[in-house]
Amino acid sequence: MTGTYLLDYGAGNVRSLVNAVKKLGHDITYVKDPSDILKADKLIFPGVGAFGSAMQSLHSKGYAEPLKQYLALNKPFMGICVGMQSLFEGSDENPGIPGLGVIPGRVRLFDSSLKAVPHMGWNTARTIQGPERAKGCGLEEGRAYYFVHSFAVPFVEGSTEAKEWCLTTTQYGGEGSGGEVFISSVRRGNIFCTQFHPEKSGFAGVNVLKAFLDGDAAVGAEGDAALIQASTLAPSGGLSVLAPTFIPEPTQDQFTKRIVACLDVRANDQGDLVVTKGDQYDVREQSTNGQEGDVRNLGKPVELARRYFEEGADEITFLNITSFRNCPLLDLPMLEVLRRTSETVFVPLTIGGGIKDVVDPDGKLHPALEVAGEYFRNGADKVSIGSDAVYAAEKYYALGGRGDGTSAIETIAHAYGSQAVVISVDPKKVYVNSPADAPTHHVIQPAQPGPNGEKYCWYQCTVSGGREGRDMDVRQLVIACQALGAGEILLNSMDQDGMKQGYDLTLIQDVRAAISIPVIASSGAGCAQHFVEVFEKTGVQAALAAGIFHRREVPLEDVKTTCVNAGIRIRTIDAPLAI
Repeated sequence: MTGTYLLDYGAGNVRSLVNAVKKLGHDITYVKDPSDILKADKLIFPGVGAFGSAMQSLHSKGYAEPLKQYLALNKPFMGICVGMQSLFEGSDENPGIPGLGVIPGRVRLFDSSLKAVPHMGWNTARTIQGPERAKGCGLEEGRAYYFVHSFAVPFVEGSTEAKEWCLTTTQYGGEGSGGEVFISSVRRGNIFCTQFHPEKSGFAGVNVLKAFLDGDAAVGAEGDAALIQASTLAPSGGLSVLAPTFIPEPTQDQFTKRIVACLDVRANDQGDLVVTKGDQYDVREQSTNGQEGDVRNLGKPVELARRYFEEGADEITFLNITSFRNCPLLDLPMLEVLRRTSETVFVPLTIGGGIKDVVDPDGKLHPALEVAGEYFRNGADKVSIGSDAVYAAEKYYALGGRGDGTSAIETIAHAYGSQAVVISVDPKKVYVNSPADAPTHHVIQPAQPGPNGEKYCWYQCTVSGGREGRDMDVRQLVIACQALGAGEILLNSMDQDGMKQGYDLTLIQDVRAAISIPVIASSGAGCAQHFVEVFEKTGVQAALAAGIFHRREVPLEDVKTTCVNAGIRIRTIDAPLAI
């Protein structure tokens, strides 16, 4: 059967991509056999996780050779993220594993000495081949797209190899601060690939998919496609083409700060899933008669998520705060929430709560890796690990500062990449009179003294939704989690939660100084200016809020406008998709 095919090798979230294709009015068929590849009129190859895992999967499933034949025929092809990287000669991520070798060059690791790695968030793409060529692929100059990767192909000015393939470049990091320019999309003939994820780049990204799906099979027939001979490969293994003559403007760092909307989801007393919000982690209404009040109901999760997407949220996080202990894995209500949300929301989705080994009522054990896999297959892009991360860090230190490969962090990061693993940290202040009072912990001076005039504190990690403190400080936790393979920290504060007095800047600065992976600031936002404050004073990559968005006390659009007026780079709100 001909048509559009999806080459899914089993890693990560492809549901959002399929949903975007269907929203555009197209059908798509999964490749189930190597022979399906050459049947395709158009082929989409999305990829997440490790380069080596992707290449090994292509070979083990018998996809590699027919894929190379398909590309040599100059048939319409779209590669996404690792799907683009696989076309190069190899990657420093897995040096001993060759790529398909269609495009000259190697994939390199970003320098993390002066910037956070992974490169996770929204950035622009500067055209190399000219604005009309980029526009033909649905790309808009100055528009931000969603990137999430630790490895990229460097763009070397003057390189013939780069010029022959590169459609756009992107810079991560500013001048003098570890700035690196890399190839963010390639195009030759009917071969088009992006390092960013169009299916997670809002309506701007969906328009990129639309251009590919609606485009003719003879894109560039009178231009570069005519120069590609289906049976002739360049000596390097790449398709032989001429270099473009367009002279581009210099690339600049346009990496934006992210505004994240968080939805705490739990079952209310009637058994319905609702979005709620606690004050210092208490999610029940206050009762005047001394009885326990009802769970705060601030809306339905799928409807709220869609509203936040339309209002310009850069990411959406679901935190499942109901255990569902007696529910089989495949019947978990949050799987349905993700499935439905991913049908209309085209920005990254994170799911937290319950990412651990799970035992069904019938006694069947599901390892954390399997649990995460179900969430990814149903629409999640990242999973957030809470209590189990603390336990993993405790084991890390007990083993002398190393992992044993069994923790949820390690197994999920190995299979899906570090960018898919977020650590949700729930710390609380423990005040002391002197650093000597807490000799095994990292002690700092808080902005305000303690209740008894204490000038120092350490931040104690908690588990079980903040109900149990552990003998570990937040700095110890984040260092261990980064070493185990986590790609991002969601930094909460039990002391600031629901107070609307601003983020805990001292805590955030301290964590940022300890690690090189991105940090999301959480807990305490009460006005739009608090977002400006946390970005300017801590350099944090993202800021999250919940209750003020749910109640419309601070509209999400106002946060973005306030940040832009303060000179902070923020993604603009997309225009609705015209289909």
